[in-house]
Amino acid sequence: MAVLRASCFGIYAAVLIAVFYVLALPVSSAELSSSPAPAPTSDGTTIDQGIAYVLMLVALVLTYIIH
Repeated sequence: MAVLRASCFGIYAAVLIAVFYVLALPVSSAELSSSPAPAPTSDGTTIDQGIAYVLMLVALVLTYIIH
């Protein structure tokens, strides 16, 4: 009886693995298709300008606190 249960467990495991591969393979093959990259939404200068504004604000606050 224990051998029969172990055999059924192996069958269930094989079916579970097969279902996983059937569901996962179409998703993985869809990711491999080459599609054009989207255009960048912003360039580096806007990011640099934002960082500069934050640093100037920090300097202004520190100057206000020190004086």
